[in-house]
Amino acid sequence: MTKAEIIDKMATDAKITKAAASEALNSFIDAVTKALKKKEGKVTLVGFGTFSKSRRKARKGRNPQTGAEIKIAAANVVKFKPGKKLKEAI
Repeated sequence: MTKAEIIDKMATDAKITKAAASEALNSFIDAVTKALKKKEGKVTLVGFGTFSKSRRKARKGRNPQTGAEIKIAAANVVKFKPGKKLKEAI
């Protein structure tokens, strides 16, 4: 499902314009992004799931084409743990 399809679905379900649905979705995305940028970034949507930030350590890897060893830098990654209702729905 694309962002445009989500906006269409939100507009239909909430009986609002696509512009208002787009603003609402963009606001949600911005809020989640800002929350995850914080040191202990975590967003919990009861029944849906939890977005959390985790630190991945630097490590060594291999270039699959040449077999040469490469360094993979440390990075922040976002994890999602589905909630009970989402698990049951799937």
